[in-house]
Amino acid sequence: MTSLELARWQFGITTVYHFIFVPLTIGLAPLVALLQTLWVVTGKPGWLRLTRLFGKLFLINFALGVVTGIVQEFQFGMNWSEYARFVGDVFGAPLAMEALAAFFIESTFLGLWIFGWKQLPRALHLASIWLVAFAVNLSAYFILAANSFMQHPVGARFNPATGRAEMTDILAVLTNNTVLVAFPHTVTSAFLVAGTFVAGVCGWLMVRSSQSGEAATAQDFRAGLRLGLVTVIVSGIGVAVSGDAQAKLMFEQQPMKMAAAEALCDGRAGAPFSLLAVGDLNNDCRGVRHLLEIPGLTSYLARSDFQAPLEGVNDVQKRYEARYGAGPDYAPNLAVTYWSFRLMIGLGVGSAALALIGFWLTRGGVASNSERFARLCLAALPTPFLACSFGWIFTEMGRQPWLVAPNPTGVDTLRLLTASGVSTAVSPAMVWTTLIGFTCVYGALAAVWFYLMRHFVRAGLKHPATHAAEDSHPETAPLSFGY
Repeated sequence: MTSLELARWQFGITTVYHFIFVPLTIGLAPLVALLQTLWVVTGKPGWLRLTRLFGKLFLINFALGVVTGIVQEFQFGMNWSEYARFVGDVFGAPLAMEALAAFFIESTFLGLWIFGWKQLPRALHLASIWLVAFAVNLSAYFILAANSFMQHPVGARFNPATGRAEMTDILAVLTNNTVLVAFPHTVTSAFLVAGTFVAGVCGWLMVRSSQSGEAATAQDFRAGLRLGLVTVIVSGIGVAVSGDAQAKLMFEQQPMKMAAAEALCDGRAGAPFSLLAVGDLNNDCRGVRHLLEIPGLTSYLARSDFQAPLEGVNDVQKRYEARYGAGPDYAPNLAVTYWSFRLMIGLGVGSAALALIGFWLTRGGVASNSERFARLCLAALPTPFLACSFGWIFTEMGRQPWLVAPNPTGVDTLRLLTASGVSTAVSPAMVWTTLIGFTCVYGALAAVWFYLMRHFVRAGLKHPATHAAEDSHPETAPLSFGY
């Protein structure tokens, strides 16, 4: 394998692994803040128990997310130094803002929240976690602004003397129409992950508490379950609406990505939505057959018209060859793009099933003791995580073979092929070494993450009885939950 292939595998592995933690962090921070707000407003100890439980889980997830994210920055300068040289003037600005304006707020006020239960007034302590929630989402915006420049470069010009992109308008970069649709979709997806996580954990704990005869504790977890389910419903609607807006924009900005998502080889009017395609999903579309289709739906999703004409993979390939030169295959891997798009959508079924069944079983104030529902809660937990991961794979793999995709309606000279972005000074042996090392370290971190999350979830069953006095007087409670 070449350095390019290995560098792509390494960045793909570390990015997908890191992105497991990202949506839960983005969505869970506001939910923890909301749980604490409900406790401050109502004074009910049940909301405090949930705040502490999910506060622990948030801290574990946040810490692992920070650790795994640092590796990405080193890869920009090592495996992808040519890419970093090309876009560093533009790409570095939103990332610097993310560190200075967002991450510093996160880390500062997260520390105050962890250690300030006893020292800070309730209102200031509550404000700390809300500031963390705000900063987490602000951080996501800056990172998405940087990524959106790769999807749709704006606010910069190409300097032929240096061979680099140079920023001309930071406001244009931060208000890129790509980030304006990507941010709502990412955030609502994160709330879907967090809502499913809260509902799944609380549902499992509710059933276990009911089976143990702890009615009061089961009611506390029932309240958390229903809060999570409401989050799932609201965020699910947001995901659908924002996803539709993002798809329409992608049909304009990256028609090759969307044609590949449908394995639409040749353009046609009234393009159907493919439910199942078989055959050789090579980039030349040989032998592709669509077995199940919804007539006209792809055209409607792209243009709000069931009979709108759309370009296919072969059509876009010819147009790109005429514009950017023959030689490269401008289509992404069709199999990866096609199936990641469907898995992104299809895995949302887990959250939907949990919401429908959860609301039904807990109607009328009942705390269910159904063992089947407890199993459903555990089965539904990974589905939104996987959906987000496949969505990210679709976004990045569908852009290939570009690292910086061209913008035909704007700065068309700002484009960079993936093959041109890899470092020329890194040998395959070097990348193999770090790839194996990161995979082993990340595997160990995954085991630690799973053990800690499982440990503190199961400890939630003992928490109410063990710390009943502390729940009544949280100002004197020890800070063990914060470690």
